Amino acid sequence: MEIGPYKLDAPLLVAPMAGVTDRPFRTLCMRMGAGMAVSEMMSANPLLRDSDKSRRRMDHEGESGIRSVQIAGADPALMADAARYNVDQGAQIIDINMGCPAKKVNKKMAGSALLQFPELVQDIVSAVVNAVSVPVTLKIRTGWDPDNRNGVHIARIAEDSGIQALAVHGRTRACMYKGNAEYDTIRAIKQAVSMPVVANGDITSPQKARFVLDYTGADAIMIGRAAQGRPWIFREIRHYLEHGTTPAPLPKEQEQAMIREHVTALHDFYGEVMGVRIARKHVGWYLQESEAGRDFRRNFNALEEAGQQLDALEQFFANNSLTNNRRAD
Repeated sequence: MEIGPYKLDAPLLVAPMAGVTDRPFRTLCMRMGAGMAVSEMMSANPLLRDSDKSRRRMDHEGESGIRSVQIAGADPALMADAARYNVDQGAQIIDINMGCPAKKVNKKMAGSALLQFPELVQDIVSAVVNAVSVPVTLKIRTGWDPDNRNGVHIARIAEDSGIQALAVHGRTRACMYKGNAEYDTIRAIKQAVSMPVVANGDITSPQKARFVLDYTGADAIMIGRAAQGRPWIFREIRHYLEHGTTPAPLPKEQEQAMIREHVTALHDFYGEVMGVRIARKHVGWYLQESEAGRDFRRNFNALEEAGQQLDALEQFFANNSLTNNRRAD
């Protein structure tokens, strides 16, 4: 799959997830086989650019691969300015968020709320495309609600306005993350446009990845929640797509080393106070299918120091093994 001048070495993308796809997580997923990792959503509001949160979200120091930065907002001029700003900071691709279903985003008429207003979609997309020289991509849902699945119409607007790749989550905004993703709309979108289309939603296994690619005709797939606590899903899917077989599970020692490395990277990236807090949710995801992990997670969440967290993990690993888990995307 190609996006402008950039060619992905695997048709696997890490979905942008607020509070999750920070630099440590992106780095880990790329090492596990992802072809590109899109960064966390950045607000187009210029007043928020100097916050610690925004600075961390813009931090790509030492990362390999293509730097794709997602921006969100509802004002075409501010979105254009945000795109220019992030390109100046090193973004190689700008991704526009029109897929987030969160109420706090939608009440500002951003994210998937924009799908209700095709003319505004066109204004925003055109403004961003014309503002920067790098490729611009777009992420959407299939529509606002099941009675208004206008994904094909939005996709055509996007392509006509210069968008160079489109990611589609197989649910409407009203569906949030409930029920099952549907792929008929993604299939229709792929048939309606010539730009690359990325399928997203409920892709939790190598076999499901193969099915979704074949059924929709999509050029690539995007994995979100299924990678939480299981970044090696990219390794599994990539191997299956390339060889048609499921790879042997990672050795227990390698999984454990990866978790330790991830937690340490969070401590280093955020500092001890925030790093300890953020590590709690990641460790919870890693151990969610482990019977022994239930009591451990409760105790782990009470720890306040980085060293205590690492020591606790060492002790847990010495006495227990992990279970590969599955999550909905």
